[in-house]
Amino acid sequence: MDKIDLSKQLAFLWKASAKKPAMVDVPPMNFLMADGAGNPDTADAFQQSIEALYSLAYTMKFTIKKGRGIDFRVLPIEGLWWADSPEAFVAGRKDEWQWTLMIVQPDVVTPADVEAAREAVRARRPVPALDRVRFERFAEGRAAQILHVGPYAGERPTLERLHAFIRDEGGEPAGKHHEIYLSDPRRTAPERLRTILRQPVRPSGGA
Repeated sequence: MDKIDLSKQLAFLWKASAKKPAMVDVPPMNFLMADGAGNPDTADAFQQSIEALYSLAYTMKFTIKKGRGIDFRVLPIEGLWWADSPEAFVAGRKDEWQWTLMIVQPDVVTPADVEAAREAVRARRPVPALDRVRFERFAEGRAAQILHVGPYAGERPTLERLHAFIRDEGGEPAGKHHEIYLSDPRRTAPERLRTILRQPVRPSGGA
């Protein structure tokens, strides 16, 4: 049986140092994605999107393993974050935040696989956000990343280090703030949470 593990094939995307930021070149990849807005701590849509993403991802994993003899690892949830006003992040105005939650998929997954999995999940049980999930290719390109260890609310100093590194490298932020959640917050103490913080970059003064 063939086994696909993108976190090993592209290990540099799921490994980062907490001590020193690094530049990475992120290749285009396919994702399951679900959009939303509002405070992730209280918005029902946030947890519903996580449920829908994992339901589809695991359904496809087992269906493809059984039908095609290809097994693949379901990788962690990732999030793109932005706001109409950048100050909404600095001030912690979470109700103004917008987000896209997503899970990367190997190239063996097709749009037909996604729709078949959607119908299989729908037949088993209600999943409120199921129809909000889309299958899309995402090209992030050049980015800087660092590992943050600790609670999500304590990310600011780590982000400041990341942005200082980008400036020192002659770049500037471009695109949405990206987080990769390596730990399950339901099973991990806040001070032990491990999150990769990633920021797409462009040359300073670039378009």
